[in-house]
Amino acid sequence: MRTRVCGWRWRQNPLRRRSDVVEAWIALGVAVLLCVGAPLVGAMVGLWAHDQARSVATAERAQRHMVRAVVVGDTPQQLPYVQGGDREHAYQADVRWTEPGKGTKTALARVPAGTRAGDTVDVWFDRKGRGVAPPANEVAVWQHTVTVGVCGAGGAAAVVLFGHGVVRRVALRHRLAEWEQEWARTGPDWTRGRA
Repeated sequence: MRTRVCGWRWRQNPLRRRSDVVEAWIALGVAVLLCVGAPLVGAMVGLWAHDQARSVATAERAQRHMVRAVVVGDTPQQLPYVQGGDREHAYQADVRWTEPGKGTKTALARVPAGTRAGDTVDVWFDRKGRGVAPPANEVAVWQHTVTVGVCGAGGAAAVVLFGHGVVRRVALRHRLAEWEQEWARTGPDWTRGRA
């Protein structure tokens, strides 16, 4: 004869206490929050981050312009790190280009790694003429969206699990207090016959 242990908190039995039923309902709530709530929070945070990243990318595109320029002078053999740079724009070099009606211009701009003197590259400048990184493209916007969404879902799951840990601790204390009360009532009956 097999004894059914699974789901004992939901079935009527003499060993089940009120705290067991409360803990079973809390476990069900935690499961629902982890399976439905955390992904929903992640999706909502991800959509918010997507809107923000797209508006930033649009603003960057409005404030920056691309110029097709020729690298002039020597490029460094050892590639120094440019703060805020990435792998595609590893260092700065002097570039020269011609603007219609304004003549030839030379400036320091970010150029791709491996660029040599005489190579033609696309460089980006802000309104003040400083070399800047290109504006975020759609891939970068989606990478940001997914990262923030996953972090939001993970944060929501962490909050749920932390709350569940606190509730379980309180439930354990409550259960131990109930057992102490029961033992205070039944303990003398068990120990009286032996004395």
